[in-house]
Amino acid sequence: MIEIKEVVTRAQQKTFIEFPLKLYRNNPYFTPPLYADEKKLFRKNYHYYDTCEAVYYLAYRDGKAAGRISGILQRASNEKWNQKRVRFTRFDCIDDKEVAAALFAAVENWARTKGMEEVVGPLGFSDLEREGLLIEGFEELATFEEQYNYPYYQNLIEGLGYEKEVDWVEHKLYPPAVPDPRIREMREKLLTRYGLHLSTAKNADVFIKLYKDAFFEMLDTTYADIYGTVPFTEKMKNELVKSFRQIIDTRYIAMVLDKDEKPVCFGLCFPSIARAVQKSGGRMTIPTIFRILKAVKKPEIIDLALIGVLPSHRGVSLIMIDEIMRMLTEGTAKYCETNLNLEDNYAILNQWKNFDNVLHKRRRCYIKKI
Repeated sequence: MIEIKEVVTRAQQKTFIEFPLKLYRNNPYFTPPLYADEKKLFRKNYHYYDTCEAVYYLAYRDGKAAGRISGILQRASNEKWNQKRVRFTRFDCIDDKEVAAALFAAVENWARTKGMEEVVGPLGFSDLEREGLLIEGFEELATFEEQYNYPYYQNLIEGLGYEKEVDWVEHKLYPPAVPDPRIREMREKLLTRYGLHLSTAKNADVFIKLYKDAFFEMLDTTYADIYGTVPFTEKMKNELVKSFRQIIDTRYIAMVLDKDEKPVCFGLCFPSIARAVQKSGGRMTIPTIFRILKAVKKPEIIDLALIGVLPSHRGVSLIMIDEIMRMLTEGTAKYCETNLNLEDNYAILNQWKNFDNVLHKRRRCYIKKI
């Protein structure tokens, strides 16, 4: 017998958060989100709820938790893109078609009560949340910024009538065996020609103080037409800064400024903390904190979180390529993870040709008319 319950009680919230931790226990590729961040989902003042509604469901088979799913009505996104959509996210399930069908039916029915016409996903509250279903690369470590899933998820979702809307691809970037000296030469010419220079902020606090507002303005501008993006609210900005403050390291940030100190181009990488949070299931225990500090100080992998160039300065993107190469050659990192790039975003994908690169993961967003 399958039973679907909306998550209401604290006990149900705990079950919802911990279900994937149990499902992926001892899986070497799964990277959990921070446990404390997932608990925030159930606070009435959660920073996304100014522009969103959300519902959370658990599936039980014969009284035992067998799956979970969340539905999000992202009003800001629907208004921006002129759509009537509900997003599904945080879908995790045992390999059982009936359980998956019951979970998706719950979200689809909820979407209909809200007057929506489509369900899409996996998509979070914004494009800075975990998104996309992994369909290639199941034996690759998930970055802290992305979700891992078992191969059978694809069959479960497609068996319910969901079809591809977009794919993202991911690369590992290595320094080229033979560096191209022209890249450094062109970098210097670009800096001189446009009167640009790189930020010299010495630490994260100084960087945030100087560039926080300008950074988010530039992010809204450069990502305006990217699939699934929504404008940032002040609460979203403050929460994102708070979440990543402890792992921001200026060694892995490149901010290009014009003569008036205005940012025109940026590349933001984070030292990978994926391994550091695995053992504790995302809980911030004392050993976890020490592992994170070690990972930040001497990272083996760096994650490319965001890269952007103002439309007026698109020709200077080569500076970012040179900066990523610097990060890889001067530090302890063996390679850089690009995270998700839309498969047709050739402006970005063509940049990775400057590296020794490996396409190692693919993710998919699905859509279904309801």
